[in-house]
Amino acid sequence: MKKIIYSALIIALYSCQEKTNGTILKPDVITETTINDTDDPAIWINPTDASKSIIFGTDKETNGAIYAFDLDGKIIEDKTIRNIERPNNIDLTYGFTINDSTKVDIIAFTEREKNQVRVFSVPDMKPLDNGGFKVFEDETNPEFKAPMGIAIYHSPINQKVYLIVGRKTGPKENYLYQYELVANTEGTNLKLVRKFGNFSGKKEIEAIAVDNEMGYIYYSDEQHGVRKYHAEPEKGNKEIAVFGLDKFESDIEGIAIAKTASKKGYIIVSDQQRGQFNVFDRATNEYLTALNLTTLETDGCDVVTTPLGSKFSNGIFVAMNDAKNFYVYDFGKIEAAIKAATTSK
Repeated sequence: MKKIIYSALIIALYSCQEKTNGTILKPDVITETTINDTDDPAIWINPTDASKSIIFGTDKETNGAIYAFDLDGKIIEDKTIRNIERPNNIDLTYGFTINDSTKVDIIAFTEREKNQVRVFSVPDMKPLDNGGFKVFEDETNPEFKAPMGIAIYHSPINQKVYLIVGRKTGPKENYLYQYELVANTEGTNLKLVRKFGNFSGKKEIEAIAVDNEMGYIYYSDEQHGVRKYHAEPEKGNKEIAVFGLDKFESDIEGIAIAKTASKKGYIIVSDQQRGQFNVFDRATNEYLTALNLTTLETDGCDVVTTPLGSKFSNGIFVAMNDAKNFYVYDFGKIEAAIKAATTSK
């Protein structure tokens, strides 16, 4: 009987190793902890001194916040936005046109309990939304009104800025709304431009990411796959692809797009319950490898491949960790691990 139990344990351990066979990498920096529950990060690159760039991260609860961290993981209190009613996801873009003479960098994030999204300028952290923009206003089912995921598409074709917003619960079709962020003499407003996005109905859709240069929107249909659409509204609402169908244990979560050249790089997606990240080719969406970054139950992640001073000369990858903090990695060692894994195949 003991031999049978021992054999069963060996098989179980081997199976576990098979499931988590990615390269193990530890963080270079762990941020200070938040009050409630971290969720999703966004990285702002300081244009005058990249070593003073900021990591923003949501802390989701009724008394939630958008935390700002320096590259040592320390909270920057005067850049932190508090008293946000359950912020979920966050994204960032550069050079949003306020008027003919003014452009600002912005963050946008969802505020679920108020059924709205918020937009602030960076790094001065001034609201541009007059208290918030309501979303899904035409939805007749009250359960389908609460926003959750968000991503920004900054069109290289016409420089328009769009917010792609998902929700906590939604229908099998048109789960996402795409809004244009419009500035005029009366202020800044949202204009709904389209509804799109299939949903398997298996769990929910939270993580959304946009490849601005290649013009694609990716989102995680949890427990199903990663879905891909055109980001330009004029290119239609037909789904381009669904991938990663057999590469995740359960929930498919945060998506980060690492751009290493104009059309090269990686799509890094959190395999939440397995405690690792699956890596796909940016151009082909082919599965490449898995990385174990020692995070627990990662929701959101983000990446920049621009040098951020001597400490992070290859950029950074940031992942939420289920201990009320974020893990920060030198992207160079992540890319090296990806290359080593794919070369050895």
